[in-house]
Amino acid sequence: MRFSFIILLCCSVFCVQSQTGSGDKASGTAFLPPVSLYRGSVKQFAADNLGNIYVLTPAGLLIKLNSRGDSLNVFNDVRRYGTVYAIDVTNPMKVLLYYKDFSTILMLDRYLNRINMIDLRKSGIFQAKATGLSYDNNVWIFDEQSAKLKKIDETGSVLIETTDLRQVLDVVPSPHALVDRDGFVYVYDSTKGLYVFDYYGVLKNALPLTGVTDLQVMGKTIAGRRQNKLVRYTLGTLELQEQSLPAIIQSAEKIYITQQGVYVLNGTGIEMYPYY
Repeated sequence: MRFSFIILLCCSVFCVQSQTGSGDKASGTAFLPPVSLYRGSVKQFAADNLGNIYVLTPAGLLIKLNSRGDSLNVFNDVRRYGTVYAIDVTNPMKVLLYYKDFSTILMLDRYLNRINMIDLRKSGIFQAKATGLSYDNNVWIFDEQSAKLKKIDETGSVLIETTDLRQVLDVVPSPHALVDRDGFVYVYDSTKGLYVFDYYGVLKNALPLTGVTDLQVMGKTIAGRRQNKLVRYTLGTLELQEQSLPAIIQSAEKIYITQQGVYVLNGTGIEMYPYY
């Protein structure tokens, strides 16, 4: 029997708190003036929980900078495996670069030295759209061909996998984000919603949280940008919060939401807007 969505969060019962202006101190969504961290063209960037940022340049360099914008390390062999599809800095000690076109994951240490490479094709995984570092330094993969969430080790061997989700879901996600955080694995498809699994690969919830870009997970709070607003949802609260963003953040090419503030990529580089 097909499993219908476990909808803990329904649009009809959302308690939406829309706020205007620059926010309030209690909600932590008012912003101080920005700090410039990097000037120049950027293809992708990410920020870790220590305040470091990782900048992928059009020239094929991965540059690590500290919270003041000082260059710490550089990895200059980015292009060997093709085009970087995603950067995962969940653990600052182990940086993941995912090359989707070649089904390859490159692992770097804190100094951006190469420590491992995983060819997913050797594990029979040819259509992995989303990857993410697990809490135990293994790797989560969403294998679209088999419609399974899998955990693999550094050799590519499968440690855990879900059942074929086509057997339990009416609609199978095609995710672009996968995050392991505090006991759960979050698989996000902006058109279908957020799917929450436990560490054994059991689907716990499917939430109709759609249309969100730049999605991040902090503790049990999911945050991101939807149109011109910052949206936040904390598991178990049945409350979606929406906050109007300053114009400069609304027009950003990409934002990265952290506990310290919001990192913004615009036409000139990267700035960080600390919370008030």
